[in-house]
Amino acid sequence: MTSLKRSLHAAAEAIASAEVILIGAGAGMSVDSALPDFRGSDGLWNVEVPVNSQGLTWREISSPRGFRRHPELAWGFYGTRLAAFRQSVPHRGYEILCNWAMERAELAFVFTSNVDGQFQKAGFSADNIYECHGSVHYLQCRGECPGRVFSADSVELEVDPTTLLAKGPLPKCDRCGLDARPNVLMFYDNTWVSKRYDRQYGRYQKWLAALHGKAVVIEVGAGTAIPSVRAECEAFAEEFDATLIRINPSEPRCHDGISIRLPGLDALQRIDRLMHKGLVLN
Repeated sequence: MTSLKRSLHAAAEAIASAEVILIGAGAGMSVDSALPDFRGSDGLWNVEVPVNSQGLTWREISSPRGFRRHPELAWGFYGTRLAAFRQSVPHRGYEILCNWAMERAELAFVFTSNVDGQFQKAGFSADNIYECHGSVHYLQCRGECPGRVFSADSVELEVDPTTLLAKGPLPKCDRCGLDARPNVLMFYDNTWVSKRYDRQYGRYQKWLAALHGKAVVIEVGAGTAIPSVRAECEAFAEEFDATLIRINPSEPRCHDGISIRLPGLDALQRIDRLMHKGLVLN
C-alpha cells in the first residue's frame, strides 16, 4: 500500500471514530467549485491589473485606500467576486463534509478564511461557521453609520469585462445613503467593522469551552502565505489532542498529523468512499 493510500485510510479511520469535528478551510477548498484562489497559477493576484489603475497592484486596490482612490475599480474586483460566488454551486466535497458534520450535530464547527459563503450555501448551519476574514455577502457603511453592517443581497453590479470597472451606481448604505464597502478584512485595513466576526468568534469560543469527546481536525486547502486557518487547526489539535488531517495539493506537510497531497474534492471523495466500504485495509 502506498503512503498516500495509508494516509487516506488513516484519515477515514480518524473521522469515523471522532465524536467532534473541526473543519478548517482556506481558498483551496473553493477551487473545485471553479472559484479561483489567490496565489496559484490562475489565482486572482495574477490577473492583469488595468492600465488605468495608476500603478496600483490588486493587493492595493483590494484595500480601504483602493476604495477611496479607485472605487469603480475596487468594486469591479469585488463585484466580479460577488457575482461568481452567487452563481457557483458548492462542489461534492462540501456535501461530504456537511454529512459528517450533521452526524455530530452541535459537535462540529467550521473555521474558514474564505469570504465566499459556500459553506452556508452547502447547508451548514450559520451558527457553526466562523469566517475569520468576513464575508463579501455583507457590506459596511463608509459614511455616517459607523459600525453598521448589512446584507449585500440587493447589490447588483455590472462590471466592464475589458476595464474591470464597475458601471452604474455603486453600493450605498441602506440607512444613510453614503458609500458602502464589503464587510471583508482587506489588506492594510484598519476600518473593518468586526461586528459579525465578533458574534461568530463568541459562538466559536462557547463551542470550544463545551467540547468533549474524541476530536479530529479536517483542514482543506489552507496555505502558508496567510496561515490563519493552518495556525488555528494546529492549535486546536494540540489543545484537544485531536488528529489533524491536512489536505493540500502543494503544501501538505504536517509535523504531527496526517498529510494528504491531493486537491480537496478528490481527497474528500476518496476518504468518504473508504468510510462507506467499512475501512477495509488491503
